[in-house]
Formats: sequence, C-alpha cells, structure tokens
Amino acid sequence: MTFDRRAIADGEEIAVGTLRVRAMATPGHTVTHLSYVVDDTAAPGEPPAVFTGGSLLFGSVGRTDLVDAARTVEMTHHQYRSAHRLADALPDATRIYPTHGFGSFCSSGGATGAASSTIGAERAGNDALLAADEDRFVETLVANLTAYPRYYVHMGPRNLAGPDAADLSPVAEVDRDELRKRIADGEWVVDLRDRTAYAAEHVAGTIGVALGDQFSTYLGWLIPWGTSVTLIGDSTEAVAEAQRQLTRIGIDRPAGAAVGTLAELAPSGDLRRYPTATFTDVAGRSGADAEEPVLDVRRDDERARGGIPAAHHVPLQDLLTRLDELPPGRLWVHCAAGFRASIAASLLDRAGRDVVLVDDDYAHAVEIGLATG
Repeated sequence: MTFDRRAIADGEEIAVGTLRVRAMATPGHTVTHLSYVVDDTAAPGEPPAVFTGGSLLFGSVGRTDLVDAARTVEMTHHQYRSAHRLADALPDATRIYPTHGFGSFCSSGGATGAASSTIGAERAGNDALLAADEDRFVETLVANLTAYPRYYVHMGPRNLAGPDAADLSPVAEVDRDELRKRIADGEWVVDLRDRTAYAAEHVAGTIGVALGDQFSTYLGWLIPWGTSVTLIGDSTEAVAEAQRQLTRIGIDRPAGAAVGTLAELAPSGDLRRYPTATFTDVAGRSGADAEEPVLDVRRDDERARGGIPAAHHVPLQDLLTRLDELPPGRLWVHCAAGFRASIAASLLDRAGRDVVLVDDDYAHAVEIGLATG
C-alpha cells in the first residue's frame, strides 16, 4: 500500500475519545477482512455496535468469489465461521452496520432491504446463521453466486493505491456541436432521464441509463473501462448526482455535461424514439409483429428459473460483445422490471437496431401465462 496507515490485527483495541474500537478477524469476503466492535466507555451497560463490512449483512453475507475464483469454496467456509464468530461473541442488542446494503452485487444470498438490524435479529433470520450446517451453507451460497460488475476488477488496485480527494466541482459544459462530435467519435454520451422519457425521444447515438440507485453499477459494468463519458441531464443537480455516484466506482471525472431540453441539445433530425410495451402487448401480438423476436436480458440465474419459451437470451452485461448473435428484425426487449431492458434497448438503438422496450414486471408475464418462473 502506498498511503499512510496504522496496521491492526485481531483483538487489538484503539481508543477514540470515549469510544473503544476492537478489531475482530472475519475473513471470507476478503482474506484479511476485519470487523470492528465499538463500545462507548462513557455509557456502561449500553450495547456495542459492530461494523461488519461484508462479513455479516442484513439477512445474508458478502459474496466470497471476488478475491480469487479458485478460492471461492475456501473463502465461503471462512465466511460461515466469521458470521458465527460475530453472533457467538456479541450480545443480541448489538447494532450492526455493514458496508453493503440490499441491491449491492457484493452481497449474496437473501440480503434484505432492512434499514437496520441487530445481532439478535440476524440470529433469527440470516442465511449463514440459519444454515443446517457449514457444508450445506457453502454448497448453497456457491451455487447461487451470480454475475457481478466488471469494474470490480479495478477496485483492488485502486484501494491499494489509496484514496485521492474527490473532485466534485462542476464538469465542463458541452454545446450541441461538441455533443454531436463526441457521439460521432463513438464516445459514451449518457442520458440520465427516466426510461419512459428516453424512449419517447432522445439524441441519436446516446445511451440511456436512468439516474437512480443502480445508475453507477450498470454504467460501470457496461462501459469499456477508461472510455470517456459525457452526461446529459435535465438539470445541473442531476448531473452532479450522477458525477457523485460515478466517483464511488472509480470514474472520477466525466468528460463533460450537457444540460437542457432536447431541442436545445440537438437538431430535430438528430432525435430518435422507440415504442414501449407491456407483457400483455407481447402476448397479444398478431400478424408480422408476432414473428418478431423477444430478447431477454436478465442474468443467467434468472433465466434458469424461467422465461418466455421462445425468447432469445443474452444477459445485459454481455450484450455489447454478442450483438452479432442477435436475430434479425425488430427486437422486443425485456428484463425483470424494465430498468435493464431500457439500457439494453438504448444500446441496441445506438447500434442501429429497431427495438420495443417491454417496460413491465416479469411477474406479469408469468401471471398471464406468457412465461414460466
């Protein structure tokens, strides 16, 4: 490591004012993972807090295949024992503060969307603490590990290098001529508006990734690493939020931003649109429409649990490298809820394909008998 730090090992304590911080070795998510138990000496009798990182999440644990795929089983055994070490050493009232929450690809198993938890609550509901035995837990967790964002491979070297101060100052504004040039040069110009607005009208050659909780995850997963990115937003506030999210995954500085209406950002001849549909529309197609292919962009594990029988399947994260595998004709694109399908539809539209965005919950497809699952 190249930054100043104080090394600490299992069992060591550090005093910070009235707080006493004790390190606990909890390997599994990483090899040298530590959790930190914090007591307030000024409040005797109060339960401690534990900062568990990826060793104990709400309902589950952190995934165990990020360090080295060949060590996944070994690390999963460690993860099971670490979760039990925390549960055995700490009282039920201990408040838990993990690094990752529900929706993070660093989590595994049945992570919940709870806003808080305690050791007692996890004893009653955590996958690792309810498993029948260690071997059963390892087998189940490893079997259910899913794909994770490609930018994760860059996090280790960045963490070892140490943090730089985040530069969140406003990025340079881009006018319509420069925007057109960047699109023509094949750069990533990302529209932050919601997927319905993007489908209704957008600047040709842009990519639609709606600003929200999963924005940086999927942008970071899909963009060729090192590619410059220019942001399009309705407001400077939207651009600033996108910029803030991108710094968290190592995209430290967008190449520029364009803020305004589509009329201000591009001539009418540079605007495109594509239709949206529901699964009822998919099921009710007739004539030539009924022969048009359906594209499922969910993950492999989702597809394994069920799908539209005749649909073609290419996970979103593989789409850009498998465009030549797609069947000809207009593509009806779906995922589980519409978000990933909207990104896929924008990528296909950018590649010159005709698309229909199926903006609907997959449960509806199962309900009407269109799909299994």
